[in-house]
Amino acid sequence: MPRQLALYEEMGRISSVMVDAARAGDWERLIELESGVARLRDTLTAMPTDTAGSVAELDRRRQLIERILDDDAEIRRHTEPWMEHVRHLLGDNRRLRELQRAYAVATTAPGGGT
Repeated sequence: MPRQLALYEEMGRISSVMVDAARAGDWERLIELESGVARLRDTLTAMPTDTAGSVAELDRRRQLIERILDDDAEIRRHTEPWMEHVRHLLGDNRRLRELQRAYAVATTAPGGGT
């Protein structure tokens, strides 16, 4: 349990920094930090589930998980509008490329164009 608890503690520390990065709009830093959390999560999931431990250890793990989930919700509050903006831009770019492609076909077709 102490090893698992240490991993949860580190995940909690990183998730707090991720909140700061999301609030600042530092997407590159956020992605970098998320990779670190993913590695810790993978390490945790590879470990056998340990439900033993003192009540204090189990309570601390519960608190950390709740805080990590709260941090995740806060991060999403900042990233979802940005992601929607990116989706919109990508959609506009795709439509522009389709229009340009269609226009190019129309201008090069026999009888089309100038």
